[in-house]
Amino acid sequence: MKQKSYNTKQKTAIIREIKNMGDGHFTVDGLCKILVEKGETVGRTTVYRCLEKLSAEGFLRKYTAQAGESVCYQYVSEKRDCHEHFHLKCEKCGSLIHMECEQMHSFSEHIKGHHGFSVNPFKTVIYGTCEVCKAK
Repeated sequence: MKQKSYNTKQKTAIIREIKNMGDGHFTVDGLCKILVEKGETVGRTTVYRCLEKLSAEGFLRKYTAQAGESVCYQYVSEKRDCHEHFHLKCEKCGSLIHMECEQMHSFSEHIKGHHGFSVNPFKTVIYGTCEVCKAK
């Protein structure tokens, strides 16, 4: 039997702030900080549970990083055409960048055709240093 999902004041505040972020990536701690700054009283555990449910429902994308790193989430807008893309993760500042690149799609097709392996672009993350950190 499917459990009914309730829209509590806390869940409403969480969803509002997620939508305000647009297609940006965020963590549980980052969202909690925003909620506190806006005067919302929502516990970290409540935020975590809500994000897990929203991910399972397809409202959010969940990006699991390396062990010991924070999980990132991204709002999946009804209006946004977010299609397959790879991600770049800066090892210095932690930013997660969308990489829309035809070369990566060609590379993915090469792996599939020559190695019989299908790459999941939503979970493919390439680690390195972003331009901002490199310039510092």
